[in-house]
Amino acid sequence: MLRAVLCFLLLTLPAKAEEVVLGLSQDEVAITATFDGSQILVFGAVKRESPIPSGPPLQVIVAASGPSEPVLVRRKARRFGIWVNTDSVLVDSAPSFYKVATSGPFKQVMTDVQDLQFRVSIDRAIQSVGAIFSTTMVKDFSDAVIRIREDQGLYRVVENTDKVDEQTLFRTAIDMPANVTEGVYSIRIFLTREGQVISLYETQIDVKKVGLERWLYNLSREMPLI
Repeated sequence: MLRAVLCFLLLTLPAKAEEVVLGLSQDEVAITATFDGSQILVFGAVKRESPIPSGPPLQVIVAASGPSEPVLVRRKARRFGIWVNTDSVLVDSAPSFYKVATSGPFKQVMTDVQDLQFRVSIDRAIQSVGAIFSTTMVKDFSDAVIRIREDQGLYRVVENTDKVDEQTLFRTAIDMPANVTEGVYSIRIFLTREGQVISLYETQIDVKKVGLERWLYNLSREMPLI
């Protein structure tokens, strides 16, 4: 009886009008001793069960995120003629790499409410929960993390770079600098209309050290004296 009810519910659920069918140029990035960066080509199509809806065109957002970890940010101030650490805030979760590519201006392809829900923009991707200082100070420290990693080429928002053909085919490229962190990277693809998310697809790629780079890394952890 329970199985019959579940089958009935699944059959009566509305099907998504538009869904992502995705492809990647590679699902693994190897960091070698001569690694100077990489580029992941993201391409896909929109699967439909009905004709293309009339009205505003379809928009695409691609967000790539590296492994997240807490970041302790310190503020320096001059005391008695020398620079010393004064305040500090622990940013609970900051991705080591974060890039957002869009098919149009970010504010037009995703509303602020949807951004708050899915945490797509760089500001929303960094969480500063439970800090002991005021909200203003927490934001100052989060902004410092963003500014530093933008200067390092690790954080970036690139607008109008996702190419969408006939509201069906799309493609973009994710440039990864030489200083990326090893780990599993998440890629999210959003389809939106009028700033509202209508479909979300998620996948992962593995970034890892190989060869001499892996051997040196393991040696530094297992036999640091050498």
